[in-house]
Amino acid sequence: MLWLTYRNIASLSRYYRTLLRSCACRSALNDGERLHATIVTNGLSDAPDAYISNALLLMYSKCGHYLYARKLFDQIPLSRKDTVDWTNLIDCYTLQKLPVEALFLFRKMQEYGVKPDEVTMLCILRACAQLGYATAGDHGIGWVMKMGVPFTLKMCNSMIDMYAKCGLMSDAKRVFEGMEERSVVTWTVLLDGVVRWEGLDIGRALFDEMPLRNEVAWAIMIKGYLENGFTREALSLLSEIVFSSQFALNFATLCSILSGCAQSGDLMVGRWVHVYVLKMEEDMNVMVGTALVNMYAKCGRVNTALRVFHDMHYRNVVTWNAMLSGLAMHGLGSIVLEMFPLMGKEAHPDDVTMTSVLSACSHSGLVDQGVYYFNNIKCIYGIAPQMEHYACTVDLLGRAGRLDEAEKLIRDMPISPNEVVLGSLLGSCSKYGRLDFAEKLLEDLVERDPNNTECHILLSNMYAMQGKQDKSNNIRLVLREKSVRKVPGMSSIHVGGQVHRFSAGDKSHPCAAQIYSKLDEVIQKLRLVGYVPNMASQIFSANNGHCNVEDLEEKEQALFSHSEKLAVCFGLIATNVGVPLYIFKNLRICQDCHSAIKIISKIYEREIVIRDRNRFHTFKHGSCSCSDYW
Repeated sequence: MLWLTYRNIASLSRYYRTLLRSCACRSALNDGERLHATIVTNGLSDAPDAYISNALLLMYSKCGHYLYARKLFDQIPLSRKDTVDWTNLIDCYTLQKLPVEALFLFRKMQEYGVKPDEVTMLCILRACAQLGYATAGDHGIGWVMKMGVPFTLKMCNSMIDMYAKCGLMSDAKRVFEGMEERSVVTWTVLLDGVVRWEGLDIGRALFDEMPLRNEVAWAIMIKGYLENGFTREALSLLSEIVFSSQFALNFATLCSILSGCAQSGDLMVGRWVHVYVLKMEEDMNVMVGTALVNMYAKCGRVNTALRVFHDMHYRNVVTWNAMLSGLAMHGLGSIVLEMFPLMGKEAHPDDVTMTSVLSACSHSGLVDQGVYYFNNIKCIYGIAPQMEHYACTVDLLGRAGRLDEAEKLIRDMPISPNEVVLGSLLGSCSKYGRLDFAEKLLEDLVERDPNNTECHILLSNMYAMQGKQDKSNNIRLVLREKSVRKVPGMSSIHVGGQVHRFSAGDKSHPCAAQIYSKLDEVIQKLRLVGYVPNMASQIFSANNGHCNVEDLEEKEQALFSHSEKLAVCFGLIATNVGVPLYIFKNLRICQDCHSAIKIISKIYEREIVIRDRNRFHTFKHGSCSCSDYW
């Protein structure tokens, strides 16, 4: 063996420490684990003064394996742990988006009297930024000043980034103005905060003022335009960066832009990026390929997402998760269950994978299959059930009307259920009229989030539908007294390179007159084929418990002018006959809109795809892809 060629432990340990540092620099976990196995076999890990454990800690930390890194850290005697060892683990926690663990470890570091250095404090500022809390930000700066760490360029940049992510833009600008030296990173982190908190106009002014711009700055502005519906401005900047600047779009920039397309539903820019990627000489990067899969799936083009997925030469667990999650959102649970067994040939499933599989079963009514995967998540896949897995399974059982089983699952949870788990069961109680369950659930939900309007509205509507109008009114009165307002429903549609947004009863659109004229036509045609408004969708809007003819007419008009109906009517007048309509809504589609749009798709011979908060609904020929199971 190699180690036998060395005459003493000191030279042998130096050799392995060098190899482990090389693995850390390359994030080569597999090579590092093989080295670790060799070290254990030859007994070097137990040798005194070899400092092999410290090098192993560095390797596992840089490779993101925080659990084993922590195990090694705890095994190293305190006398042999220096500032670098503490900092490596803190850095690992922040890179894995575990800021609370990073701050707890930093507190321990202080308790043991280990003095932090500049790198330590940069990691702590990053942890504070990830938390996004103003208090955490103030503590972060306080620690920097208390430790006497010099305010270098890197430190000031991190301070600006932390303040910006905490929403403290006045403090971020104060640090910026006080800096004698500024780099392109300085300007970029400030730009990110300005676009996020002060708007695109102020952000664009700062962008134009920048003496130098890097790829990140361009991506921030492009993504900002995309997320706010300014497609033309985004395309203009893309053209400028490609044809007028010295930059080529790197993989990170492309992924950032595609993420913005996925969030906003902007297919035009997403396709532009796809064409740009195809024209690149090198093979498609796995990160970009994954971002394309995610973008197409979230823009409603799941078949295109599948084509991109199958054309990729290499796929990792993130790629598979994006594809399975996209299929689940479209209610294609059977395809998910066909593909999932094939995943093991390329990547090992993780907790996100199992969430996608359980979600797919829930949206497709595959109850027995979903229960099977949940019950075997630990023994077959080695994954401890997380809160998301319980939420999906409770939703799965609840949708199928198996409320007693769902309640038992919640009772048997080893962790306290959160509002998502309880909210899933409350929604099922509303569907099946189980007031006894709903009343108990509301108490728990209010304790966790007193300002959650959805649970109050669900229960109020349940009371009203069962003739208990007094209790329904009492819940509404409580909300009014607390000045709690329901989140307004918003629907958007991309037409002609622009995004058009609508809220319920909205008349601010330039084409409002034509839209409402089309709406009248649509309602007339719906009534002719037997459509009857589902007033249950509008119960909460009633002014009191006594509905006369005028009240009913008012409720009908409010129901007809829901945001998704307005978006559909605009799409019908703004696009050519037969062109599919793609609409994006921030809330769950209501029962009346769901029924009405099914009929509209048949009357006007249009495919209408709506992405609501939970999933996609593809309306075609008078039916929906969800089979009315949502």
